[in-house]
Amino acid sequence: MRPYWKGYLKLALVSCPIALHAACSTAERIAFRQINKATGNRLRQQLIDEETREPVAPEHKGRGYEIAKGQYLVVEEAELEAIEIESTHTIEIDSFVLRSEIDQRFFDTPYYVTPSEPVGQEAFTVIREAMRGKGMVALGRLVLSKRERVIALEPYDKGLLGTTLRYPYEVRKAEDYFCDLPLRRTCASLPSTFSTARPQNLTPRPSGTATRRRCWRTSRPSRPAPFKSASRPLPRPIG
Repeated sequence: MRPYWKGYLKLALVSCPIALHAACSTAERIAFRQINKATGNRLRQQLIDEETREPVAPEHKGRGYEIAKGQYLVVEEAELEAIEIESTHTIEIDSFVLRSEIDQRFFDTPYYVTPSEPVGQEAFTVIREAMRGKGMVALGRLVLSKRERVIALEPYDKGLLGTTLRYPYEVRKAEDYFCDLPLRRTCASLPSTFSTARPQNLTPRPSGTATRRRCWRTSRPSRPAPFKSASRPLPRPIG
């Protein structure tokens, strides 16, 4: 599969060529297109000037930063390129932390990290096992889509799992939403349904004879004591 990013992973004096592959996909989602119900043809959106209501040609399309209501500072592509972060295509591990020390709200997008060339497999294995031995998550930086990101790396199966992290300014404060909620609630005041609900009741039940027998074993209560000591065989489930 085509990688999302290619570069090098470096830990101390050891480096190896790697590739990042998206661990999640939206290709299987059902998508609808906007169409003309009269003709059945697909609709296309067009850029319209907000004031003149006239269509805008692609060559006149630009970027602007809003400095006041309805006032924009035009930013040229050359100016953006001048401040663009230079990518070294290298993830250099800066530090190691416990995974529990990273607030789960900061985890963003996961990627599978694999060696991109056969000659780098041995070095990749050395780095992976060194991280596995520490039992910690490695933190490094890389440039994705012209933006510097922090990435957390950890051993996953035969490869590595890299997850980009959000910056603090991207995460909203929980107290803005939870400030009016009570701090503690005793177990005695919980509804009785919490004590009787079972996890298997929340999962879809597949079809098939083997499945019906499995559901019979998981849905029925434990067998009574006489069955445990009786010499006769236990009754078999029906179906």
